[in-house]
Amino acid sequence: MPVISAPHAFNEGSLFIDLEAIFGCRLFLKCEGFNFAGSIKLKAANEMVESAERDGTLKPDSILVESSSGNLGVALSMIAASKGYRFLCVTDSRCNLSTRLLMEALGSQVHIVADLDSNGGFLGTRIEYVRELCASDDRYVWLSQYTNAGNWRAHYRTTAPEIAAHFPRLDVLFIGTGTAGTLMGCARYFREWKRPVRIVAVDSVGSVAFGGEPGRRMIPGLGMSMRPPLLDESLVDEVIRVEEADTIRTCHRMARRGFLFGGSTGTVVSAATDWLARHGSRDVTAVAIAPDLGERYLDTIYQTNWLQDLYGDQLLDSGELNTGCWDENSTSRAPGRRRRS
Repeated sequence: MPVISAPHAFNEGSLFIDLEAIFGCRLFLKCEGFNFAGSIKLKAANEMVESAERDGTLKPDSILVESSSGNLGVALSMIAASKGYRFLCVTDSRCNLSTRLLMEALGSQVHIVADLDSNGGFLGTRIEYVRELCASDDRYVWLSQYTNAGNWRAHYRTTAPEIAAHFPRLDVLFIGTGTAGTLMGCARYFREWKRPVRIVAVDSVGSVAFGGEPGRRMIPGLGMSMRPPLLDESLVDEVIRVEEADTIRTCHRMARRGFLFGGSTGTVVSAATDWLARHGSRDVTAVAIAPDLGERYLDTIYQTNWLQDLYGDQLLDSGELNTGCWDENSTSRAPGRRRRS
C-alpha cells in the first residue's frame, strides 16, 4: 500500500497521505474516511453490532438506539439498513445537518436534544434520553459506545495492525479522543508491540475527558463533557489540547492544498505539527489518524457565515494559515497555539 505525497495524493485507494509538503514536517496521515460510512466509526459499529448478535442481545424485532454526535450514527444507520434493523440516533444541535440528512436517507430516525447537561455539553442529556427510552420499551437495544469494549477492540484488531504493518519503525502516534475507543485500542496494541511507540492523545479545549474546566465546543467529533469510561490514562504518554480556532485553521490550510478533512482531523493534525515542531521530525516516524473527510462539514467549518458568527472575521487571515512545523518563508520553527498536559 503506497504512501502518497500530498501534491500527488489523488488516488482513491490510498490510505496514507504524506503531509510534509503542506506542513514542512514528516507526518503521515492515516485516512479512515474512504469506506461506505465515511468514517472510522464503521469499524466500531460493526464490532459492537456483531458482538450483540453473537450474545443474543440483538433480536429480529430489536430497535437499535445510540447517542452519537454524527459519524457513529451514520455507520449504525448503514449497518442497520443492511441487516434489517430499525435504528434511532440521539444527537444534538451540533450535529452537522448533512450528517442528520444522511442518517434519515438511510431510513433511520434522528432525535435532537436541546438541553445542556451540567458540564455545559449535550452528552449527559443524550444519554439520559436513551436510558429513558430503553426503560420504556424492551425492544430498544443500546450498544453504548461509551462503555462497550467492542469500541476499542475494533481498533486493536484493525486500525493499529494496519499502521504497524505499514510503518514497522513507528515512533509516535497521534490519536483524537472522543469515546476513547480508537485511542485505547491502538494504545493497547502498541504496548504489546516489538518496539516502544509514544501515544499522544489529542483533545479539544473545553472537553473534560482528561479533566479541566468545561468550555464551549462547537465542532462535533472529539471531546467529551464527561470522562470517557473506556479511558485508561496509564496507556497514554501525553495529552495535547487544541483550540477550535487552530482546528479550523488547519482544516482550511489542508483544503487550500486540495485535501478536505473533517474537524477531528484538523484537531489531530494541529496537535501533531505542534509536537513535531517542538521535538523535531527529521528522524521521527510519526502517524496521525484522520477519522473522516470534510464533506459533512461544508455547512460549518467550511462555511464563512458560520465561522464569522462564532469566531469573528479575522480567524482565517492568511498569516494564520502559515503556521506549522516550519514557516514557509523561513527556516525558523513556527509552532501554533496549543495547550499541553
